[in-house]
Amino acid sequence: MSLVEQKAALRKAAFARRKAAHDAGGAGRSGLLSEFLAGHRGVPIAGYMPIRTEIDPRPAMAEASAYGVVGVPVITGEGQPLVFHDWDPEAAMVDGPFGAFVPASAVAMVPEIVVVPLVAWDLDGNRLGYGGGFYDRTLEGLRARRAALAIGFAYEAQLAQGLVVEPTDQRLDMMITENRVITFS
Repeated sequence: MSLVEQKAALRKAAFARRKAAHDAGGAGRSGLLSEFLAGHRGVPIAGYMPIRTEIDPRPAMAEASAYGVVGVPVITGEGQPLVFHDWDPEAAMVDGPFGAFVPASAVAMVPEIVVVPLVAWDLDGNRLGYGGGFYDRTLEGLRARRAALAIGFAYEAQLAQGLVVEPTDQRLDMMITENRVITFS
């Protein structure tokens, strides 16, 4: 099986697990993310606008926005790193690429903490994304400039074994689920 086929199979299984976790519902799924971000008030943070069945970080982002700058990613083109634009709970939003909303006002920001969506994750800090490499390029660029903390945010059910790791993949520093916080060394 080729690398592309392996990743496709991993994604298919992870999407099914994520959908089941998402459909199970339940309140407070971003509670641990909120707790973590509360310890970093004033630090520029980037979250994301959830698409499909991604776990929703917006409650934690809204709390963080009361104490500092919060941004969301904007795709500028294929093969390009993400840029981040200021966001707050009252921000006017417009349709962006891949179905994610982006702020109507394009005020750039540079995060020190990036909350990263994903399809699957493992206990070594690896993540499987959608396959575009946007977060890998972005994290590599941010980390080349200064320390940048990458926090995966996903359902516990998205934990996987046997993720295929490539040299360009950027590891997570932490993983936060609805159930626990894991710091990777």
